[in-house]
Amino acid sequence: MTSTDEQAGTLRGISQIRGHLRTNPHPVYFVSPTAFNLLGIDRWVRSFFYVNWMDSFDGNHPRVFVPHDRTGYEFNTMEDVCNALVGHPEVRAWSERHGPRPKVCFVMFDKQTERLVEEAGMELILPSCELRRHIDSKIVTTRLANEAGVASVPNVLGRPTSYTELVGLADVHDLGRDLVVQTPYGDSGKTTFFIAGPEDWDRHEDVLLGEDLKVMRRINCAAAAMEAVITRHGTIVGPVMHDLCGHPELTPYRGGWCGNDMFPGALSPAHRSAARRATARLGDRLAQEGYRGFFEVDYLIDRDTGELYLGELNPRISGVTSITNVTAAAYADMPLFAFHLIEYLDVDYEIDVAEINDRWGRVELLDVWTQMVIKDTDDRIELIDEAPRTGIYRLDDDGVVRWSRWGNDWHSIQDESEAFYLRVSGPGEYRYKGGDLGILVSRGRFQSDEGALTERARHWIAEMKAMYVGTPIEPGPRPEIVFPAAVKGV
Repeated sequence: MTSTDEQAGTLRGISQIRGHLRTNPHPVYFVSPTAFNLLGIDRWVRSFFYVNWMDSFDGNHPRVFVPHDRTGYEFNTMEDVCNALVGHPEVRAWSERHGPRPKVCFVMFDKQTERLVEEAGMELILPSCELRRHIDSKIVTTRLANEAGVASVPNVLGRPTSYTELVGLADVHDLGRDLVVQTPYGDSGKTTFFIAGPEDWDRHEDVLLGEDLKVMRRINCAAAAMEAVITRHGTIVGPVMHDLCGHPELTPYRGGWCGNDMFPGALSPAHRSAARRATARLGDRLAQEGYRGFFEVDYLIDRDTGELYLGELNPRISGVTSITNVTAAAYADMPLFAFHLIEYLDVDYEIDVAEINDRWGRVELLDVWTQMVIKDTDDRIELIDEAPRTGIYRLDDDGVVRWSRWGNDWHSIQDESEAFYLRVSGPGEYRYKGGDLGILVSRGRFQSDEGALTERARHWIAEMKAMYVGTPIEPGPRPEIVFPAAVKGV
C-alpha cells in the first residue's frame, strides 16, 4: 500500500503504481455492450466498474451494472449502445452514488458520446473521437507507417470507378491481378474485399464506389497482432499473438477476425523482434499526432518470402486486449491497460520504458492462451429461448462440453480442458447470421501453425452452439440489434 507522501507525489516504478491502483478511490467505468475487452481489470483496480447493455452475468458480477429498462431502443452500431448507456437515467443515478467526475473509457464512441459524457459530469480517458477517426483511416495509417519506416504490403491508394480502372492502377504498381481491396474504415474484416476478377468487383461495387481505396497485392500470409500503450515516457509494447481469421465455423465474413492464439512461437525470434521495434516506432509517430494510450497493430507475414508487413493499426482498446492482460508478463508487472489508466489518472509517475519492454519481450514470460468470438453463421433469424450461461465449462474426453463452475472471468482456468464462456446473446434476444453468440477463452491453442482450427476448437464451437435453442422468426424486417460485442478493427 502506498504512503500518503507517495500518493501525493510522484509514483516511482511499477510497485508504487500497482499500490496506487489497488487503493484508487476514483470511479472508473468501462462502457460497452459487454465487459469482454477489459474483463478482469477489476482485480487490479479498485473502483473499476463495467457498465454494459448485455446482461452476460445475470446480475451476479459485483462490478457489472446493467440498466433494467432496456426496452424501446434500436441499435445499429456499438456507438449507439454506448450513447444509450451514458445517457440512460439509471446509469446516471447509479454513477452519482460512486462519486463525482468518474473517468470513462470505451471501445467505440463518437462525438455524441463525448457530448453525453460531459453532460453526465464524466471524464473521457481516451484520445478524442476526432483524432481517433483521423488515425483510424487505413489511408492515414499507411502514410504514418511509411513515415515511421514500417512497411505495408505492396499497395497503391486510389479511387477507381470500375474493375478496368482497378486493374490499371494495380498494373502500374506491379501488384498483379489477385488483389485485396480495403475501404478506409472497416469492421473486423467486413470491409476487406478479395478481388480476383470482374465478378468480384461487381459483387462489391456498391461499397467500393466513391471510396478512397487501399489496393494491395494478395500474399500468402499469416496474421499476428500486438498491442501497445503510448505513455509520456515512451511506448510500452505488449505480447504478440496469432489472429484467427475467416473460419466459417466462427464467422460468415471472409477474412473476418474471430479470435487469437497467444504462445511463445507465434512469431520467429527475428519477426518478433522486428514487430516489437516497428510497434515502438509507430507509437512514437502516433505520439507526434497527439495520441496517447492504447492501440493495436496487425502484422502480416508473407509465408513465401518471410517479409513482415503492417496489416492495420487500430487506435483503441481491442478484442485482443482480453488476452494481453492475462499474459505472464502482465502478472510480473501489471496489465497493459493499467499503463493506459495511470496515464489518465491525474498523478505523476516515472517508469523505465526500456526495462519494461525488455521484460515483455522475453519469450519465457509468454504463456499460452486462446480465445474465439463465436458468431451465428446460419442464414436464419431466431428468438433465443435457451442459451449457455456465463461461466467455466469443461470439455470431457468424449468430446462433450459440460458446465463446471461459476466464474467472473478466465483467470482461474486450470488447463486446456477448461474454458470460460462469456455469453453475449441470451434468452429473449435474437440470433442471426453474423450476430455474436459468445466468447470462449481457454489455455492452449485453437489454431494450428498452418492456420486450421484444432479438433479441440471444433468441439467447443459445436458444443456451445448446440446449447442455444430458438424459435424461428417469420420473414420480415431484420432485427435492429446488429452491433458487435467484440471489436478488433473498426
